Amino acid sequence: MRFLLRITFWLGLVLVLLPRDKTPESEKLPQIGAADAVQAATAAVSDMTQFCKRQPAACEVGGQAATIIGQRAQDGAKKLYQIINDKKEQITNDKNDGNKNDTKKAPDHTGSIAMAGEGDAAANEAPRDTLTQDDLALEWRGPGPAN
Repeated sequence: MRFLLRITFWLGLVLVLLPRDKTPESEKLPQIGAADAVQAATAAVSDMTQFCKRQPAACEVGGQAATIIGQRAQDGAKKLYQIINDKKEQITNDKNDGNKNDTKKAPDHTGSIAMAGEGDAAANEAPRDTLTQDDLALEWRGPGPAN
């Protein structure tokens, strides 16, 4: 909560101090110097630090409201994350499925890697020695010399 207040304050200060074009409407506004603005901001911050001493009930309710707002923001961020991931998954499925149906395509399985839950069953079913005697009789030759 304090972080958001600080960000808001500094962002507001930067926006106020940005140079502006001279227009007839801006000439009608009161002219305040940078030193006066800094002094007023310092006084406002000082007053805000004393507010909780003057109004403890308001600070307590404000703290609870900030907690609720933070929780709702977190829940909203989670929901947005889920929506984005669902859309991304749907787009991926649509690209993989030429029919553009909502049916999900089964994952490819080559047999070289055990599927989840199969564990050692796939290793026990695969034959261990697949080389023939002719394969074993050949002499091994490494790569030729580098040029």
